[in-house]
Amino acid sequence: MKVLQRFSALPAMDGDGVNINRVADFDKLRFDPYLMIDEIKSDDEQDFIGGFPPHPHRGVETFTYIRKGGFEHRDQMGNVKPIRAGDVQWMSTGSGVVHSEMPLADAKEGLHGFQIWINMPAKHKMRPPIYQDTSKQANPRVENEHGATLIALAGSWGFNHEPHKITSTIQGLAGHGAIADLTLTEYGHGTLNLAEHQTVCVYVYQGELNYIDAQGLRETARAGQFLALDALEVCHFQTEATGAGLLILAGKPINEKIVHMGPFVMNTQAEIEQAVRDYQQGHFGQIA
Repeated sequence: MKVLQRFSALPAMDGDGVNINRVADFDKLRFDPYLMIDEIKSDDEQDFIGGFPPHPHRGVETFTYIRKGGFEHRDQMGNVKPIRAGDVQWMSTGSGVVHSEMPLADAKEGLHGFQIWINMPAKHKMRPPIYQDTSKQANPRVENEHGATLIALAGSWGFNHEPHKITSTIQGLAGHGAIADLTLTEYGHGTLNLAEHQTVCVYVYQGELNYIDAQGLRETARAGQFLALDALEVCHFQTEATGAGLLILAGKPINEKIVHMGPFVMNTQAEIEQAVRDYQQGHFGQIA
C-alpha cells in the first residue's frame, strides 16, 4: 500500500471532561468526506464518567463504534438505546438532532470506542435526521488463514479477493462512506479491495502496522497514528509480533467548502449563525 500522509492523534477533552485522542481536519479536507475521529480508550472511569450531556448537531453525520464498555444514547426523536461492545450507531443529523451519550452504569471494565464525523453534502444538510444502530444484530465478520479478521461496520467490503463482498446492515453514509475494523494477530496479514473508493484512511488503535512508503523505505505506524492511503494501490495490511488493530475508512470526497463551529458543520457562516439561532429558539426539540 502507498501512504500519502501520516498524522498523529492529539489529546483533547470534550463533553463533560471526557479525555479523548483526536484526529481532526475541518480546514484542508485531506480525508474528505471524513472530518474527525475521536478515540476514547481508558480503564479509569474518571476519564469518561462525565459523558456527553445533551448537545445539538446539524449538517454532519456521527458514527459511533464501541469495542469495550458502553453508553446510553438518548435523542429528541425518542431513541433510547444502550450501545455496548461490538455495537455501531449512526446518525445523519441533517437539520437538527439533540442527543446525549452517557456511560452505562453496568460497564465496569473501562471504555474503548470511536466517534467519527462525516460531512454531509449541502443538498442533504437540512433533511430530516436518520438514526440506525446494530444493537439487535451482530456486525458481519470474516477471517482469513493469515490471522486477519474484518468486521464490516458500514458499507460493503471486498476482503482477500473473495468473490462476494461483506456487507454491513448500516448503509447510506454520506460520501458513500464505508467503515471497518480490521484486526491482525502477530505476523498476520490481509488484503482489501478498495479500488471503488477515492478516499482510504487507516487509524491504528492497537499494535503496529508495517508498510513500505513512497520512497521504498520500510516504515511502522503505531497506535494513535492515522494514515491517508492511495486508493488506487492494492491495500495489503501486515504486522509483526505486536499484531494490530485498525479502523479503516473509505469513501468519496464531497468537495464542498465547509464552515465549522462546535457541533455544527455547514457551508457558510450565515448557515452556522442560523443553526445557533434555531437551537437557541428550541427548533431542534428536547430529549424526553
